Formats: sequence, structure tokens, C-alpha cells
Amino acid sequence: MDLKEHIINLPRKVYIGNNILEELSTYFAQLNLGSPFLFVTGPYVGKSITKKVLESIPQNKEFEVMTVDNATLDDVYNTEETAKRIGAKVIIGIGGGKSIDVAKYAAYKINSEFMSIPTAPSHDGITSPFASIKGLGKAVSVKAKEPVAIVSDIEIISSAPRRLINAGIGDTVGKMVAVKDWKLASKLRGEYYGDYTASLALMSAKHALMCTKIIEKDVQSGVRILMEALITSGVAMGMAGSTRPASGSEHLFAHAIEMMKPDIALHGELVGIGTIMMAYLHGIRWKKIKRALMSIGFPVRARDLGIPDEMIVKALTIAHSIRPERYTILGDRGLTWRSAEKIAQVTGVID
Repeated sequence: MDLKEHIINLPRKVYIGNNILEELSTYFAQLNLGSPFLFVTGPYVGKSITKKVLESIPQNKEFEVMTVDNATLDDVYNTEETAKRIGAKVIIGIGGGKSIDVAKYAAYKINSEFMSIPTAPSHDGITSPFASIKGLGKAVSVKAKEPVAIVSDIEIISSAPRRLINAGIGDTVGKMVAVKDWKLASKLRGEYYGDYTASLALMSAKHALMCTKIIEKDVQSGVRILMEALITSGVAMGMAGSTRPASGSEHLFAHAIEMMKPDIALHGELVGIGTIMMAYLHGIRWKKIKRALMSIGFPVRARDLGIPDEMIVKALTIAHSIRPERYTILGDRGLTWRSAEKIAQVTGVID
């Protein structure tokens, strides 16, 4: 197979541990990152977290802090303009998703360094070189700046709302389906498939399943395993040069729901439900996945999230059209209404 060249960009450093935000100045020095810094936070990032980050910045370093409410093109534009005004050399995203997406996409557009400081493990966007930005005319992720470093303070991340933690598990378990779809596309369409990259994505999914057995007894240990899985998933995407190893038919289903009813559920929740149904289609152990998610209180039924049964079925029938260039188990024509309804009923997603 004649493979096109792609460039692999990976984080230079991954810092993970308890109470490590106070070491930021050391990390900046190790990475040789100079100021000015632009910190991008979200409205729900605790003031104590932001304060802890800022207190660790040496007094001789220049920085500015801005808050973004959403991950829209306007938020990206405002971040770009602020970064240009202060001459920011590094844009640092602090948060669980939206602020990090804005920071990394703005960094990509102005070609500055980007650092990720996640405060919740809700999905692998906190570690990947791709961003989800509203207003681009598409429901899927776009290329963004890869993180020069990821700083994961487990003490802080494990204190995130449990729903966000569970969503991160749902998002990561989905890699089992994504890799199956990727391999199918390679077999039927001759698409590039990287065995090593796929194995990294599968390992992250297996770690997420392991997390379901631990997190009820020890939240911090479970969250550390989850964060390592999310980071591994982000690395897999960086190596593949696309979201292929981490996003397949389960994500297409999630995107279909998000297009019909934005913010009806967390992204990772929709991916988790999609994973159960797509695992059934692939003939892999969907019941095991469902039991694991149920054991942590994950919403595995449409009604648990307030989603009408009809919306689930419709999403299954249109999911294949979200990214027609990305071949999955859904095929080119998608599912009929009757087939979609049967899949959702057999797996217990709808009654």
C-alpha cells in the first residue's frame, strides 16, 4: 500500500500526580517556555484552581487570564486577539473541555505553544491535537495544536462531578468500536491502518473498563487510570494524524444526537450509549461493556438522559451521513428505521 506521509506530533512532557499545580514554574523552566502566557479558563473552573495556577507563576513572568463561556468561533477569535495583543508565546487551557478546545485551536491558528491543564476527565479532547468548535459548519473535531505538555493534577481532577468522570469513561470505552471501524475501512476501502496506533487506542479502552472496577472503591486511583487512558488516546490520535483510532460509528451516533438536540447530554454519555449499540453490530462483547458502565451508574438507556426513543432511532439512521468519507460498520447507506429500532431495543437503549 502506498502510504501518504503524515507528521507525528506528541507532547514533550506529561506531568501527572497529586498537588502538582504548584510545580508549574518548574515545568515551564524544564520545557523552556517563555512568557507572556495567556491562560484560558471556563466559567465553571473553580477560583481556587485558577488561583493555585497563577500563584505558581514566577513574578518576573507576564501573563493574562481570560474566561470563555463556550467553544465557538467568536471565543476562538477573542482568544486569538488577546494572544496577539500581549504577544503570548504559550496559550494554556485550564478546564474540562471547552476552554481547552478554544485554547488549542487559537494556538494552532497563531502558531503558538499550547499547554493543557485539565480539571475534569470528561473526554479525550483534553489531551488530543483536535478540537470541537461550534460554528465551523461541521459536528466533528478539527485539527488543532498538539499540547507541548499536559499537567494532570489528580487531586483536582478526582474532585470533578462524578457525571463528568463517568462521561470520560464512556468516551474512552468507545475506542473498542473505533478501532474495529478503522480496521474495517482498511480491509474494504484500503484506508491506512496503523497496528501500533490501534493497539494504543485499544489499551486506553481496556484501562477505562478497568477503571469501572476500581473507581467505586478508590476515586483517585480510578481517575488516575482514566487520565492515563485519555492521554494514551490523545497520543494515538497524534500518531495517526487523525481521530480515526478514537472515533468511529459510536461517535457518529453521538454527533447525530448533538446535531438534533445540542447539550441534551454530555458527549461521553452519548458515546457510551453508541458504543453499546455499535459493539452489538460488530459482534463484540456489548453486554460486558454495558454491565461495566451500569456498575458505575452510567446512563445506558435513552430515558436516563431524557432522550426520546425516536431520536435514538433517527440518529442511528443518519449517523453514516455525518462523515461520509469515514467508513464504519454503518456502511454507505446507513441503517433502515426498522433495523435501527431493533438494535436499540435489543441492547436495551430504548424500550
